[in-house]
Amino acid sequence: MPEIVLETVGLTMNFGGVVASDNVDFRLKEGELRCLIGPNGAGKSTFFKCIAGLQIPSSGQVFMRGQETTHWTSHQVASLGVGIKTQVPSVLDSLSVFENIWLAARRFMSKAEANDKTHQVIERFSLQPIVNSDLGRLAHGERQRVELGMVTVADPWLILLDEPAAGMTAEEVDKIGEVITELTNFSSIIIVEHDMQFIRSIASTVTVFHQGRVLMEDNVDVVMSDPVLREIYLGKKP
Repeated sequence: MPEIVLETVGLTMNFGGVVASDNVDFRLKEGELRCLIGPNGAGKSTFFKCIAGLQIPSSGQVFMRGQETTHWTSHQVASLGVGIKTQVPSVLDSLSVFENIWLAARRFMSKAEANDKTHQVIERFSLQPIVNSDLGRLAHGERQRVELGMVTVADPWLILLDEPAAGMTAEEVDKIGEVITELTNFSSIIIVEHDMQFIRSIASTVTVFHQGRVLMEDNVDVVMSDPVLREIYLGKKP
């Protein structure tokens, strides 16, 4: 049986009188890609932030490979070998694409290894045409690709991605989908995403959030064909 690499038990997050994440039990297996979906305010982003160390839950527990990380910061979570991409870019606009990726690699490896891995990532994400460009001059979709490269340069065993396809062209979305699928060869992946066409192209299992709880967890085709979910929670026909 595949190892359970991420687990939450009764994960709850309160903001005053609002329960944003409500007693969520969740498991992710080694090599699994899971998409978290649901309407705005459903609780998926809060859940994501709690497991990534961006917010400390009010109660419940988070375990990564059996180790409790409930009260860890995002830097501590990343030190376990977890790649985290949030909606707020963590990049240096005045540096080039190469320099940003190289610095991300250098946190975990020698200068020579960082050089090699940076070149591999540039090829993987088709960044050759903009490799010497300053990040501050790039379009949003290009910046997204660079940040994905930074997140994955150290080959993390767990990758947490918040809306990785946002702002990309159709061609860029297709390319990123191919890369994410390839990444499952060495990583388990959780993705928060709204683009249902993109989700269908990469996911096998999706977890649907509603009012802070897990409403449904099933194969993507089963979820997409559910008439209640399609109308109320997905907002449109697939």
